[in-house]
Amino acid sequence: MHQLTANDLKTKGVAAIEAVLAEQAEAVISVRGKERYVVMDMAQYHYLRECELEAALTQTRADLAAGAYTRESAEAHLARLQQA
Repeated sequence: MHQLTANDLKTKGVAAIEAVLAEQAEAVISVRGKERYVVMDMAQYHYLRECELEAALTQTRADLAAGAYTRESAEAHLARLQQA
C-alpha cells in the first residue's frame, strides 16, 4: 500500500492523492511516520457506507428472528436509556 506523507500533500496537493487513487482504492496519509488518515473517492466511500448499512440490517434481521429485542413505548425507552 502506497502511503502519502503530510509533506507530499503540502508540496503536491490534491495531485498527490489523485495519483495514488488512480492505482488503488484508498490513500493512507502518514504524519510524522504514523498512519493517521485514509482518503478515498466518493464512490468508494458510498460503497463502504452501503456495506456498513447492509451489515447493520443483517444483524437487525438476525436479532428479530432470535427474539432479541424489546417492545416498549417511546417514553419507556427513553427512561431505560437514562438509567443506563
